[in-house]
Amino acid sequence: MKIVTISAFALASSLTLAADYKIDPAHSAVAFKIGHLGVSTTLGRFNEFEGDFSYPENEKSGRASLIIKADSVDTNHDARDKHLRSPDFLDAKQFPTLTFKSTNFDGNTLTGDLTLHGITNAVRFDVNKIGEGKDPWGGYRAGFEATTVIQRSDFGITYFIPGVSDNTMIEIYVEGIRQ
Repeated sequence: MKIVTISAFALASSLTLAADYKIDPAHSAVAFKIGHLGVSTTLGRFNEFEGDFSYPENEKSGRASLIIKADSVDTNHDARDKHLRSPDFLDAKQFPTLTFKSTNFDGNTLTGDLTLHGITNAVRFDVNKIGEGKDPWGGYRAGFEATTVIQRSDFGITYFIPGVSDNTMIEIYVEGIRQ
């Protein structure tokens, strides 16, 4: 009987407990930067998204998922946003969401599958943990920043390259509420 108890204790202490978080969209952002005509950078964001992540105490593993509404693209210019929603770029009617689902996290790099414009490719985000702690409402939060650069042509979006650059930087700022 003692051996079973010790074995169960040893097994339990060797497991790393993960905490599950829901992304707080009011304190998070999904943004992008893309070159324009070789003379400037255009900034944009997606205003509607949801997701979650799991983050264990050892900070060396975990998972994340994100669903972004394509028609929520916002570059602070109505005509450009309408064009970005068109078949030339995001084709938001045919492909209403962009999704990301992680496959690995080593504490610094989050690898996963990004589906954009109906095409799925593996991408790697560099991740920086901002912090974690109790909030004033009795909850617990954790925050991260993640960046990557994709080639939009890898996702079948080739309109007006090189006038609008192929390289697209994606920046994700996430604050999650532990569930």
